[in-house]
Amino acid sequence: MSRTPSRSALHRFLRNLREIPEHFRTSAARGGLPSTDRTRSTFVFGNVFLHLHAVRAHRWSLRWSTTWGLGVTAMAAFLITLVTGVLLMLYYKPYPDVAYLSIKDIHFVVPTGRFIRNIHRWAANVMVVAVLLHMARTFYTAAYRAPREFNWLIGMALLVTTLGLSFTGYLLPWDQLAYWAITIGANIASAPREVTDALGMTEFFDPGGLQKLLLLGSDQVGEEALIRFYLLHVMVLPLVLAGLAAVHFWRIRKDGGLVRPADADRRLGPTPPDTYPVFTEAPTKTYHLAAIVSGRTPAVGDGPEQTVPSMPHLFYAEAGVFMLTTLVCLALALVADAPLKELANPAVPENPAKAPWYFLGLQELVSYSAFMGGIGIPTIVMLGLGLIPYLDREDTGTGEWFGGPGGWRLTLQAVVVGFGAALLVEAAAIRFGWLREWFPAIPQLVITAVNPGTLLTAIYGGYSVWLVRRYDSTRAGALGLFTCFLCGFILLTVIGTYFRGPNWTFYWSPADWPVH
Repeated sequence: MSRTPSRSALHRFLRNLREIPEHFRTSAARGGLPSTDRTRSTFVFGNVFLHLHAVRAHRWSLRWSTTWGLGVTAMAAFLITLVTGVLLMLYYKPYPDVAYLSIKDIHFVVPTGRFIRNIHRWAANVMVVAVLLHMARTFYTAAYRAPREFNWLIGMALLVTTLGLSFTGYLLPWDQLAYWAITIGANIASAPREVTDALGMTEFFDPGGLQKLLLLGSDQVGEEALIRFYLLHVMVLPLVLAGLAAVHFWRIRKDGGLVRPADADRRLGPTPPDTYPVFTEAPTKTYHLAAIVSGRTPAVGDGPEQTVPSMPHLFYAEAGVFMLTTLVCLALALVADAPLKELANPAVPENPAKAPWYFLGLQELVSYSAFMGGIGIPTIVMLGLGLIPYLDREDTGTGEWFGGPGGWRLTLQAVVVGFGAALLVEAAAIRFGWLREWFPAIPQLVITAVNPGTLLTAIYGGYSVWLVRRYDSTRAGALGLFTCFLCGFILLTVIGTYFRGPNWTFYWSPADWPVH
């Protein structure tokens, strides 16, 4: 009689063991898997991660050609850097006398430490590339137009924050590469001294010195800079980015979802069985977010034919992009190690000393004029980008790649002009030198005003004005100007990366560098 209960208990144990997956699923999603439109909607409303999505997503938004998953890629890369960064923090010590040794321990002693650092480094680079491409995609599909102007500005803030995150993390290894790269960045921050020195004002008005002091905490890269960069990298900037990203996602939803052409429904063809009008004409409602921004939601009253439930369609697409991004970062981490040179030595400068790759275009311009290359031209570019949605109020081509007057043919022409002008200006400056080589006694203010960077900016600006007049369209001018600056950025970055050697001299190959 005593064996029956034990057998029954063993049977229940084995049954429970088999049912663990199902039990786990039902405990995580108490209502079971959503199978009806009502349960899918409830699932989105009750899920903290999916609540930023609308209950239903337009079929056009699910096409890969609409966004190429670049926004999700950037966020996935951020989450990967966040997780790996926390793991690295367990062993990293943010003090100059031990920082480098802690990185070496991570690299050579800590189990899987090198692999985790590699993932962290590559995910950071993937994030920068994804954010840049995402902004380009947004521009070329005219997704910045009303009512999305403010979200375009939020995207620009996310770009700056992303670059700041990568830049502050660059110093933490405290090796020669990091030390002198940040030294270059700090010198760019002090670029206004080029103008104040020429005017004799630096003694009582020194904005460049103030910027450098705020960045480094002293007049050179040292302990104060390392502590400051560490706090910015692990605490301040991640929180800022997370907050901006939350507002960014929320505005996408409240601004009517991802942008799409006016005739998107017709292009998609017949309506699938699981799409139907959920509502027809309804009153417009007011929305707000903690009284920060407010507006009128354009989605209400616009019947969502050609939509599908966000769960599972949009959720599965985002999960796929996340997994692909993770696989790419893992693959890169397996084949290429994050660089680690010898211990930082302020007495032995790197030659050539180069900034992070995304600043090498600026460094190329800085070599001609510190102020214009480091402050003037970046300010002009950022101001121009911020004004685009407020200057281009046309409606033709919205939601279409290269939409607007001229279309892709204008874009191809702008690519030729952008690369051609940058190549000609750079080739002339490299081959024949610039004003300082021709006129050694020329005033510094002239060098600041007339240099390859300002010349290239003037060419691009003149070409943009010509496009506006030719096509009678601000969109055409913006399309040409953005493309030109993008091509110029790429070319200058390539030159700074591969063709600049010791003393920032042009060489066709590192094999031609002088032995030193």
